[in-house]
Parts: sequence; structure tokens; C-alpha cells
Amino acid sequence: MLKLFDPIRDFNTLSVVIRLVMAFTAGTVIGLERSYKNKAAGFRTHTLVCLGASIASMVGIYLYVVMRLPADMSRIGAGVVTGLGFIGAGTIVVTSKKEVKGLTTAAGLWTTGMIGLAVGAGFYEGALIGVILVLLVETVFNDIRGSIKKAPEFGIAISYYNRHQLDDVIRFCKDRTLYVRNLQITGHTNDADPVYSALILLRGGTEEDQKETIRQIREMEGVISAELV
Repeated sequence: MLKLFDPIRDFNTLSVVIRLVMAFTAGTVIGLERSYKNKAAGFRTHTLVCLGASIASMVGIYLYVVMRLPADMSRIGAGVVTGLGFIGAGTIVVTSKKEVKGLTTAAGLWTTGMIGLAVGAGFYEGALIGVILVLLVETVFNDIRGSIKKAPEFGIAISYYNRHQLDDVIRFCKDRTLYVRNLQITGHTNDADPVYSALILLRGGTEEDQKETIRQIREMEGVISAELV
């Protein structure tokens, strides 16, 4: 550990003020980056989360060290970890295109809370390194993500007799390491002898893999047709 922080590791009024200021600063710095990108949780949310987690961490220390109560110092922190999961869940949404948005913001909120716990416990080194790494992930990694080549997407429109046949088709696609991004059952015709239809949006594989996948689906029992869309 850095000896630089040793004088403020003791639990006293000065260290409490320093820890709160550090938590305030850490949350604000991380939150400003989120606000700049117009994310659901901005600098105020991140600041409050970091401050709250820091206070919760210090409350556990206060009850055990100062009040000398038979309290578990880590128990309040464990509650913070769980509670932050509910807060983060509020930033996750599914768009009309069935895309999940807000996962990074939710993870950032959770991590900001952990940084607040570290500050409150006097683990300043961990908190400082954590802030730097979070900013690295949310800035530099965001640019790297844009340069990563994603697996191609393609859709398959199928018609089939037995409605349970769709399960076999989905299982077959997964066995070929194809990721099912979306599934839409478009209905059926002829109630006396129903014919079902569905549109499956997949990701992965090469162009040859796509052709081979469709060829094998066409040969599956109960499948009437399978076309690339």
C-alpha cells in the first residue's frame, strides 16, 4: 500500500471529510463522461451512487470501531452491492429493434458504487485505480468497439407444418454456433391443415455457412420451405 495515504486511513473527522470528497470527485468524474454521451444515468446519478456507497461503508466501520457494537462491517456493503443491481436495471431498455441498450451504463453505475465502498473503507489505492480503469473502458474501449468486425447477420423465413418444429430449427441453429438475435412468428394459414411461418434473425457464420444452414433446414422433417432474407 502507498504510505502517502497512511495518515488518513484512521477513522476520524478529517478522514471522513476526505473520503466523502474523494467519493464525490470519483462519481462526478465518471458521471461527466456519461453525461457527455447523453446516457440515461449522468453525473448526478453517479455522484450520488458513489457518495451513498462511501457513506454506507463508513457506517459499518463507525458501528464497529467507534460504537463498538457487535456489527459486521461488511454487511452494509453487501446490501449496497445488491441495491445497485436494482438501480442499474432501470437504465437497461430493449429497443423496438430488439436491441439491448444501457448495459454499459448499468455496469458503470455498479462499479462506481464499488469505488465508493472502497473509498469509504480507506482503500484509496483501489478506488483511484478503479476510476482510471473505468474511464479507460468508457472512452478508449468505446473507440475500439467501433473497429471490431462483427459477425454478419442474416434472416431465414421458414414455413412448417408442426408448430413444435420451430424448436428443432432453433436448436439446430444454436448447434451451428449461430446466435439467434430475433424470432418472429408471422402466423399460420388454413385452420384445417395449418401451415406456420416464422422469421429468424441470426448472427454468425460465413456466406457458405448460411447457404449450408438453409439447405439443411429445408431437409428437416416438417419444414416446407426455408429462404434467405
